[in-house]
Amino acid sequence: MFSIFHYTFIIRGLEAGLLIGAIAPLIGIFLVLRRYSLIADTLSHVSLAGVAIGLLLKINPLLTALGASAISSLAIERLRTSKKIYGETALSIFLSGSLALAIVLIGLAHGFNVDLFSYLFGSILTVRPSDIYIIFILALVIAAVLVAFFKELVYISFDEEAATVSGIPVRLFNSLFILLAAATIAIAIPIIGILLISALLVVPIVTALQFKQSFKMTLLVAEIISLGSVLAGILTSFYLNVSSGGMIVLIMLAVFGVVLLAKGQMARQ
Repeated sequence: MFSIFHYTFIIRGLEAGLLIGAIAPLIGIFLVLRRYSLIADTLSHVSLAGVAIGLLLKINPLLTALGASAISSLAIERLRTSKKIYGETALSIFLSGSLALAIVLIGLAHGFNVDLFSYLFGSILTVRPSDIYIIFILALVIAAVLVAFFKELVYISFDEEAATVSGIPVRLFNSLFILLAAATIAIAIPIIGILLISALLVVPIVTALQFKQSFKMTLLVAEIISLGSVLAGILTSFYLNVSSGGMIVLIMLAVFGVVLLAKGQMARQ
């Protein structure tokens, strides 16, 4: 079993996966509490356009995905706060628009074959040495910002109007948070895949919420589920020769199912 650690791509995959697995619940818990879960799907499709641009121009797709999702996230937040367009409508516009752009770019390049498939569904083979440095730096920045402004983000998540009245610059923090969400989604692409990113952000949090614990305890449980699922998913995907993203999400969903069954069983007793 330990012979797999002789492969450098496995080591890179585990390093990237564990970093992403640790960061995802920190962002995911605020997305779930704010009912922003759909924004993960939207930004993941925006990232697809960014990846297509990167592959077409032969630039690191992680960087172009990060740029595309960051710009789009700020535009979505601007539209939401302007009250000119409802939040769900803005998400729909960006989701369909970015997907259309990605399809056109893929057509112009006559398809990307295996490369694009790996980015869509996740693959440890997709992780480049340079990606590890990008993921590590962004993970540190995301974690540092969340720790520094943890109280303000919690306050805004539970009562945005009260936070505004108390003097917290809500718009600034909302913009900052959506940028962090965009960065998290972008760095998760190599491991979890564009089409499955929202599950990584949402499922561990929803599972942890079933225990009905305090905010910090819920976050701790979500971290354990996320890191355990990522580790098990990457190792299992290697032996079964399947997509790492699909395997990680299936394990997360299995944990969620077990928790729901156990909760239902306890309720009947």
